Amino acid sequence: MRKTKWFDFQNFFHKSPSKPSTKPRPFKAYSFVPFSPLAMLDPTILTIGGIVLGIAIIERILERWGVIDLVDQFAKVMRFILPVTFYSALIYFFATFMF
Repeated sequence: MRKTKWFDFQNFFHKSPSKPSTKPRPFKAYSFVPFSPLAMLDPTILTIGGIVLGIAIIERILERWGVIDLVDQFAKVMRFILPVTFYSALIYFFATFMF
């Protein structure tokens, strides 16, 4: 005759493992991410650079045509836009490609 053995559900699933789990020894891992100049070919970086370069070319053309008042207005705007654009693009570059 065959005997059926009953298991208690909680005891069956929460039983401690038969052999103790060994913890791996901690080790330090270092990584190096090389900087690639090709990362500057990102469309966002190229667009920002193209806009700034286009404004500078327009400023030079207006200077040759003798429209000094408009060139002065461009120069005042560019004094503010160029640093803001440069640092924004730099932050974008590092945030996007370094992390």
